[in-house]
Amino acid sequence: MSETKLDERTDARIDEGDHERFSHYVDKSKLTEAYVVGTPVIALCGKVWVPSRDPKRFPICPECKRLYDLGPEGRRLEWDRRSREG
Repeated sequence: MSETKLDERTDARIDEGDHERFSHYVDKSKLTEAYVVGTPVIALCGKVWVPSRDPKRFPICPECKRLYDLGPEGRRLEWDRRSREG
């Protein structure tokens, strides 16, 4: 008799369109302006959009969370590294 195992790992890779399924980290002052005036904001992960939905309804973007957890200095180093690679 064969045994079936359930793979419970989470795939944190982000595909095209996945940004729409997450809440993103954005500078709070920019977010307030975006809700009032309708200007676009840029999330830590790079997504650009005009926010209009309740972010509490969605899970947090894994890339935004990773970058947030790095702290300001860690993010600066990450973005510097990316700019040299790109």
